[in-house]
Amino acid sequence: MNDTPQDSLIPYDEIVQEALRAVVGRVLGQVEAANGVLPGGHHFYITFKTGAPGVGIPPSLRARFPDEMTIVIQNKFWDLGVTDDGFTVSLSFNQMPAKLDIPFSAITAFVDPAVDFGLQFQATEEAEEDDSVGAAGNDEERDVASRITPADDGSNVVSVDFGKKK
Repeated sequence: MNDTPQDSLIPYDEIVQEALRAVVGRVLGQVEAANGVLPGGHHFYITFKTGAPGVGIPPSLRARFPDEMTIVIQNKFWDLGVTDDGFTVSLSFNQMPAKLDIPFSAITAFVDPAVDFGLQFQATEEAEEDDSVGAAGNDEERDVASRITPADDGSNVVSVDFGKKK
């Protein structure tokens, strides 16, 4: 018998990542349907790869955050729009409005600290070179990295890693 598991011919990792990103879309879609009103104390930290295909952000933000940035969806946002593939939102950065287009495939983390819920997504191979996380710097800066906690601490953070065993 061979103790080494065979490589799967079914792309489970891609299927699970797609399903988890759909959670983000469904949550943002509910906020959009409520005319941008967040229920209760809910608010979101969304981290995404700024260089990922389909990401549209102003050049000044791309220069400031060339790899990854985190945005806060809480008090000062408008024009939230959600599609099957991603979302758009307008935020204020240093009191300057900016519209962001973010495909769900670019998201690496989604956190709702009001209920201690978070999702972390696998980064693409080219994104794994630099693990730094840049805070958004929008009007209310927060330490997002301290809010994303390991899954073994009893929180609701979900992290999925389907690295192949060798």
